[in-house]
Amino acid sequence: MNIRARPLRWPLVAALLLLATGCAVLAARKLDTQYGTTAAKEFTPESSAPVSYEKDIRPLMENRCLVCHGCYDAPCQLKLDSYEGMLRGGSKDRVYHSARLTPAATSRLFEDAQTTAQWRERGFHPVLNERRDESTANLQAGLLARMLELKQQHPLPEGKILPESFDFSLGRAEQCPRIEEFETFADKYPLWGMPYGLPPLSDQEHGKLIGWLAAGAPATGLAPLSDQMTKELNYWETLFNGDSLKHQLAARYVFEHLYLAHIYFEDKGADTVFFKVVRSRTPPGQPLDIISTRRPYDDPGVPRVYYRLWRDPASIVAKTHMPYLLTPARRDLWRKWFIDTDYTVESLPGYDARTASNPFYTYQRIPYRSRYSFLLDEAEFTIMNFIKGPVCRGNVALDVIQDRFWVFFTSPESAVGPEFSQFLANQDENLKLPAGVESGLWSMTHWLSYAGAQRRYLEAKGNFIRKNADALRAAGLNTFWNGEGHNPNAALTVFRHYDSATVVQGMVGTQPQTAWLIDYPILERIHYLLVAGFDVYGTASHQAMTRMYMDFLRMESEMNFVGFLPPERRKAEIDQWYRGAEKDVREYLNAYFEREALLPPFKAITDDPKTELFVALRKRMAPILNRSNDLSRSGLSARSIAALAELDNLRGVAASVVPQVTLINVKGHGLLTLLSNSAYTNIASMFGEANRRLVAEDSVTLANGVIGAYPNVFLDVSEADLPQLVSRIQQLRNEEDYRALLDRFGVRRTDPRFWSVSDQMLSKYRHAEPLTAGVLDYSRYDNR
Repeated sequence: MNIRARPLRWPLVAALLLLATGCAVLAARKLDTQYGTTAAKEFTPESSAPVSYEKDIRPLMENRCLVCHGCYDAPCQLKLDSYEGMLRGGSKDRVYHSARLTPAATSRLFEDAQTTAQWRERGFHPVLNERRDESTANLQAGLLARMLELKQQHPLPEGKILPESFDFSLGRAEQCPRIEEFETFADKYPLWGMPYGLPPLSDQEHGKLIGWLAAGAPATGLAPLSDQMTKELNYWETLFNGDSLKHQLAARYVFEHLYLAHIYFEDKGADTVFFKVVRSRTPPGQPLDIISTRRPYDDPGVPRVYYRLWRDPASIVAKTHMPYLLTPARRDLWRKWFIDTDYTVESLPGYDARTASNPFYTYQRIPYRSRYSFLLDEAEFTIMNFIKGPVCRGNVALDVIQDRFWVFFTSPESAVGPEFSQFLANQDENLKLPAGVESGLWSMTHWLSYAGAQRRYLEAKGNFIRKNADALRAAGLNTFWNGEGHNPNAALTVFRHYDSATVVQGMVGTQPQTAWLIDYPILERIHYLLVAGFDVYGTASHQAMTRMYMDFLRMESEMNFVGFLPPERRKAEIDQWYRGAEKDVREYLNAYFEREALLPPFKAITDDPKTELFVALRKRMAPILNRSNDLSRSGLSARSIAALAELDNLRGVAASVVPQVTLINVKGHGLLTLLSNSAYTNIASMFGEANRRLVAEDSVTLANGVIGAYPNVFLDVSEADLPQLVSRIQQLRNEEDYRALLDRFGVRRTDPRFWSVSDQMLSKYRHAEPLTAGVLDYSRYDNR
């Protein structure tokens, strides 16, 4: 019966599509008759606008709209982090598509089109009125205004939990109506006004925003740069564009690692202004002509590239904010590493995809120690790039890491530095990356070539370690970089929150199951695999190859660490980390033992060498260890801290019931973050993650401050209630218990206090971390 009935559905679908199209055409004609035809609204700042976008509207947009519309995964690609994003509007196309067979056209704001008219040609539809500029038209023919009014007319239904008609899943179907389709959308989804699934704006906020929209949404320009900042800008642009081949090669290397950074200068006389380093066809002193390519190492198509600093007008959102300070001290370090170091550049490398994607080939002339020192100097930023890059939704890339682990780095001052440099020079072909292949259909031949190259590298690494065993053994724990005694980037903690992650300085939380020891080849490959070479608009096969190659880098980092355990304990430790792993994974791990590709162990004297190693590392890192996330820095009483510390021992079901990221607002104090760490038998497969869960081994980490850009829930508590909060969390056994916890301390989506608590938290966050804080993202906020 199903087979016979199925053909009847297609005429019905076609009829419905035809009806919807016809309705949209009629609606467009009606709007044209009432308010005139459309013309793209371009960015034209007004100096005497009655309401300032920068001073009055942007802060409101940040606190109410940007919490869902700040990244590539914003609903309908509507990015509201800048006026230009509002002008661009929305799109029915999705950036994230897990089954894409061919690469999609890129749609990066400020890069892939420069005018609103160009965005219209690329299929983006307006959310501001683009018909006759009058108050009625600005409201009735403006999608954003209509969405805001819809929410005022139809607030959230009563009840603590929203009905299933509100879909908050990341893969939900998006409607993305054009203004011509709004009436049909509003009739079908009257409760879906903006902000979607959250309380409406207050009458004052709504009136301010609607008044601005009625006035034609006038734009105001950014405040001019101070004289000091302009001087800094000109100085650094000159420095980036030296004429010698040595300068040009070094500048290319710096650009390919800093192109996602929010560059800023020290200027105590003004608010912090952030810049992006970009490639331009024009030299310093001339207007920018930005070169936009899919990847930062793609052929720029010009004889000479100039590296310029472009002022970023977008608001700062936590999930993509990666500040990077340029100072005279940093300039001197760069000169020491890249210019004063003795090496020659006889010709510049080209941009062929297979070589440009391989930094070990492209930058072979620059000494490895210089490159590695550059990456280590801001190691948190270097790691943060693959966590906070343009991905925004990284479950494919991030299910390759544990939910919490510590990260350390090998020292560039290694006793075998010169020998290692030569070793790397001979391994550029074995260190090639999947990004060197076009993002097309899956090719098993390609994949096997990378897997084979990795095995050859592993064998060569084993030979190198055996050849230099005495020097490596003598180095001992000095192999672990300690930041030269002053750099807190030497010890990091990474948290995974299912499809997002966070990296912070310090050894946060109790002893983790796993740790990484990253050397230069690993760190460089992570960047070119998951950052410079990762194409968010690429195919499913590109993403799959990237994920699978990252397995190699994770395992190599883990095995570097495991090498410091006694030989008789190494295998047992790895077996614990990879319980139930597939045969090919176990064979690859066994190759480390067979080929002796493990660093020499340190001399353990206890029956628990891993704990002993962590204790020794904490002692080695003590002078530089960042402790800002320690509960002792919270300002709470010793009694409260002792009560909260009990959660460190929480294991099992209770830890699995709480969400991945819980932000706790302690009234009269600061913010805390409760993180749920999910445990797995292993993370060596892209599939079947749910089948590998080990709920009994789940744990939590409670930290001072904000960790994570995507909170799942807010808790609002007084210090006096902290012991009760801890007790309730310890006693969680099921969803009913969790809902009772939220009844007492939670701030649900439906809570009338939601926006006031949100404002308090953002204010505290910005006050505590003025340079690193940004607007949080509520797209993962629970409905429980």
